Amino acid sequence: MGLPAAKKSYSVEEYLVLERASQERYEYLDGDLLLMAGESREHADISSNLLREFGNQLKGTSCRAWTKDMKVRSGPSPENATTTKGLYSHPDIVVVCGAPEFHDDHTDVLLNPRLIIEVLSPSTEAFDRGTKFWRYRSWNQTLTDYLVVSQTDPFIECFSRQADGTWAIAATYVELSETLVIDSLKIRIPLREIYDRVFS
Repeated sequence: MGLPAAKKSYSVEEYLVLERASQERYEYLDGDLLLMAGESREHADISSNLLREFGNQLKGTSCRAWTKDMKVRSGPSPENATTTKGLYSHPDIVVVCGAPEFHDDHTDVLLNPRLIIEVLSPSTEAFDRGTKFWRYRSWNQTLTDYLVVSQTDPFIECFSRQADGTWAIAATYVELSETLVIDSLKIRIPLREIYDRVFS
């Protein structure tokens, strides 16, 4: 489904209708639609590796990992059909613990993420590290961890919510011999597994 050529700004409701009917994926930021570009082979391998490892390690717990087909809302609940405020994104991996809460009956917009992972691309890195991360940490009170993962080098930064609500870099990993640790979820993943078939 194509987008109306003359449309300049979209309400949240218009975005959700268009995005759900489209073959392409869009993120939404305060009325603007952001077309998601196709992913590289490296991006796809890293995302698949992460999903496999998280799925295996979360098995038997109350937590589960979902891929980029699940949207996350980072903003206020729309007050009416013309509301344009908020971020609706497609994280590469999102983890939810306990009962998922959704924006509406379509159950494709998550409200209570626990962990979000973005695999960085040259065209999106500034947005993922800047505006997107700011929206995530400002609006998603259930979020405890945010990871950014490079696809050009073995490089992962982990940000964690502190007891006082502030965010800090919890760890940085730059060697394939290291092991990613996420204490809040009891996750341990060797970087060699995350970057399997990319750098190893």
